Amino acid sequence: MSETYIVDSHAHLDFAEFDDDRAELFSAMHAANIRRCLIPGVSPAHWDKQLEVAAQFDCPFSLGIHPWWATSQWQLQMAELRSRLYGLAGEQRLVAIGECGLDKHKNVNWQWQTPLLEAQLALAAELELPLILHCVKAHNELLALLARYKLPRSGVIHGFYGSVEIAKRYIELGYRLGIGGLLLNDDAVKLHKVVAQLPIESFICETDSPAMAPKNSVSRRNSPLIIGQIITKMAHLQKKIQCSNIRTTVGQCNATV
Repeated sequence: MSETYIVDSHAHLDFAEFDDDRAELFSAMHAANIRRCLIPGVSPAHWDKQLEVAAQFDCPFSLGIHPWWATSQWQLQMAELRSRLYGLAGEQRLVAIGECGLDKHKNVNWQWQTPLLEAQLALAAELELPLILHCVKAHNELLALLARYKLPRSGVIHGFYGSVEIAKRYIELGYRLGIGGLLLNDDAVKLHKVVAQLPIESFICETDSPAMAPKNSVSRRNSPLIIGQIITKMAHLQKKIQCSNIRTTVGQCNATV
């Protein structure tokens, strides 16, 4: 029988917020049966440390350029990404390209975000790697690009917080939705509805540590240790809608009788 364990599909454990207690955190994760944590890349300046942490703690990782780090030198950024990825050919811990995407909240560099993302989409097709995608206030633009490229390995829409209708459009294109700590907020009604109404296989769990701590967190620093709470909340929301469907069906049967 294969071992069952928990995976955090998106946590920036290479960031400076974890420098003081990274080893202790991994020990606590192991004790909580959190045996895997995917560390996504965000920029060339971060990659060396990211790769060191991934190697030290045997973590899967992705390399990419986050839209916040898109610059007028995006072509040079892409040349470095291409070189790094080809240099890592055969590295089993390399599992995706990303974190990349579009972010209108960070609109000072919007003119460079789209060409940078398109270049990463093309590279993902070339290398047959899935994508880890970041999207804030730009779902229509991202959906249009994904429909045009139709990548064979698709990927995940990280930190999803859109409507059921938007979620279905991503799922139809073959993408899964990354669900994180926002789900634990009582006022995240829109996200609760998405998780309750769509099939459980549409989702993967993540924390986006050290960011995106739930509002009731005692610490401003998020960590993979909350992943169990996210899983429990997802199960509760799924069960709630299933029970509702059962009650509706029973009511219809009684009316028929």
